[in-house]
Amino acid sequence: MTTLTTTRGSAAPRSAPPASPAPGGRRPRQGGTVLAVPALVWYLVFMVGPLLAIFVIAALHWPGMLQPVSFAGLDNVRTVLDDPVFWDAVRNTAIQLAVALPVMIVCAFMLGYYVAQRPPGHRVIRYLLFIPGLISTPAKAMVFYAALSPDGLLNGGLESIGLGSLADAWLASPSTALACLIALDIWAGIGFTAVLFAARLGSVPDELGEAAQLDGAGHWRTMWSVHFPVIRDYVGVVTMLQFLWTLFGSAQHVLLLTQGGPGTSSTTLSFLVYQKAFIAADLGYSQTVGVLLFFAGLVGLLTIRRVFGQNY
Repeated sequence: MTTLTTTRGSAAPRSAPPASPAPGGRRPRQGGTVLAVPALVWYLVFMVGPLLAIFVIAALHWPGMLQPVSFAGLDNVRTVLDDPVFWDAVRNTAIQLAVALPVMIVCAFMLGYYVAQRPPGHRVIRYLLFIPGLISTPAKAMVFYAALSPDGLLNGGLESIGLGSLADAWLASPSTALACLIALDIWAGIGFTAVLFAARLGSVPDELGEAAQLDGAGHWRTMWSVHFPVIRDYVGVVTMLQFLWTLFGSAQHVLLLTQGGPGTSSTTLSFLVYQKAFIAADLGYSQTVGVLLFFAGLVGLLTIRRVFGQNY
């Protein structure tokens, strides 16, 4: 029979006493909810408030800021849908999105993949890609105006190589004005988007690409069959952002370069909202187009989310 003894001076290990629950058996609440109140108030006042105001103004006859207001109901909707200018703007916006968005995303992904491979001078390339994002919108418009005006760089270059017959007033021609705006959208967004893709591709393990190349895959197949599926969700997010920017932000390029003309050949929906509100002083019509633009953006976001199989 053995006995257990403890030596003097040695202390037996003691376990920490269990934490006593709060009165009533509830754990004490954290104070994080209070910290979120200012941000929630800001969101409600400056985000939800203007959104609700758009729907309210769309139901009003409001011929100017200081003019009397009356209830219109659905009259503004009928006026908008019967206006051929609105349908010209819908067509131009659809063409702009159908051309600019795929070209921008595909080219930006390919350029971002190239930068992510760390070629010689890749750090300098990253900085150069940021340049369009560092230039203000009026400065970008001036660059394109200098290049596309009748006596600009493009026509001068065509004449210098014997192709002067192709020279045109690019921004003043109904057949090329919208194409010039699309080119500006692509140039302004492709560099910044490529840097975003390069940053995300830089976190993809190198072993994936190396294993694909050992199996005989070239850079093209590795790019689209290996790296693209890995960052597919991220591509969807960037596509959403560029879709929203192109849909809602094209008004500033139209305003600075073409004023929606010649005629309505370069009028987009976002510019039509500005034109009817601040030039024609028809706030009801303007915000009715804004409501339709809101639903177009919502449908576009849901479509992009479904195409890229996003789960959030």
